[in-house]
Amino acid sequence: MKFLILGAGAIGGYVGGRLTEAGRDATFLVREARRDQLERDGLRIESVYGDFAGPVKTVTRDALAPGYDLILLTCKAYDLDDAIDAIAHAVGPGTMVFPILNGLRHIDILNERLGAKHVLAGTVKISVARMDDGTIRHMNDWRWLHFGEQGGGISDRVAALRDALDGATGLEPVALEDAMQEMWEKMVHLATAAGMTSLMRANVGQIVRTEEGATLFRHFLETTAAIARHAGHPPSEAFMENYRALFSDPQSKYATSMLRDIEAGNPTEGEHILGMLLESARAAGIDDPLLVAAYAAVKAYEARRADGGL
Repeated sequence: MKFLILGAGAIGGYVGGRLTEAGRDATFLVREARRDQLERDGLRIESVYGDFAGPVKTVTRDALAPGYDLILLTCKAYDLDDAIDAIAHAVGPGTMVFPILNGLRHIDILNERLGAKHVLAGTVKISVARMDDGTIRHMNDWRWLHFGEQGGGISDRVAALRDALDGATGLEPVALEDAMQEMWEKMVHLATAAGMTSLMRANVGQIVRTEEGATLFRHFLETTAAIARHAGHPPSEAFMENYRALFSDPQSKYATSMLRDIEAGNPTEGEHILGMLLESARAAGIDDPLLVAAYAAVKAYEARRADGGL
């Protein structure tokens, strides 16, 4: 199987590097500057599962052509349109596109732009960061890639992808019977965590240690679960119990990427996560002031940032 990875950042660099290490045919679609750095220094991974350092295959956008079986799409949600433009010439009749983005809105956009037959659903649980020198640092033992067909069931191509990924060090591929269910459960978790931490400008433990923090967290979780339930993807009771515990832990240091983006003065994925969930809530007749406040807080930050007030 021939892989194309958009970018050689944290997640893309880690997955593509592990595939290269395992002898798979993996190519990074990168800009000229990153290509030059990779050609000069190679790719470096530091991980509890063992380090990797070596040359990798690269291609730039102007040299891209069809012929890939799987395109791994790793970008921020607000960069999705540019990312689709970048990979469009590589999508052949049988190409699968596995998007690793937060939220759910990107699935509809990819379906419209590329055709639903090309687009897989799924999630990733890998904690990695790209250091200033380009090294990809694996932060813990998370290593899971979960994927499947949007319509459910494990198709021949999904099974083939699982087999092609299997055996690569530091990766654990899982073919899903119901990938959209898992995406909705991740949305419940992510929207609750991002909404509360961005609204309160604090991590989970700091919020819970306030007088009303745990109550507000639980309310937000139950609201997002109700939205998912109305969409036909009710979270399991085991999932809910796990996150009720997580969001009531006063010692938790869990801080979301959305909060870190706000603290760094960067763009956020608020529209793609909280905005999409608010649309779904209103479509379901669910009116929750806490969700509205979280969305408004992030949009106010974006407006202040646009005005140069940070």
